[in-house]
Amino acid sequence: MGIKKNDILQGTLALLILKTLASQKRVHGYAITVHIQRVSDQLLRVEEGSLYPALHRMEQEGWVRAEWGKTEKNREARFYSLTALGKKQLAQEEENWARLTEGVARVIRYA
Repeated sequence: MGIKKNDILQGTLALLILKTLASQKRVHGYAITVHIQRVSDQLLRVEEGSLYPALHRMEQEGWVRAEWGKTEKNREARFYSLTALGKKQLAQEEENWARLTEGVARVIRYA
């Protein structure tokens, strides 16, 4: 019944991606990784091998929409944006994160 490590990591990655998409209108995958790394002051790094499967999963769930377009360097790329369902999921992910961090904080404070 407990939460698996993989579930926590996937949930955290989903939260980071959804939050990034909520702060920007339309963004390609590489820009998502750059944003997360920059905003976290280089503490977090999302590898392509984790990012694209997560984006694909989120697209299948209906949380994000993807469409082809040109980057600022005139390269073809898939651009992602948040859907209405994705906004609801973001709220759920933020709530889950708050519960998880509160639980961890309680355990750490217990002495």
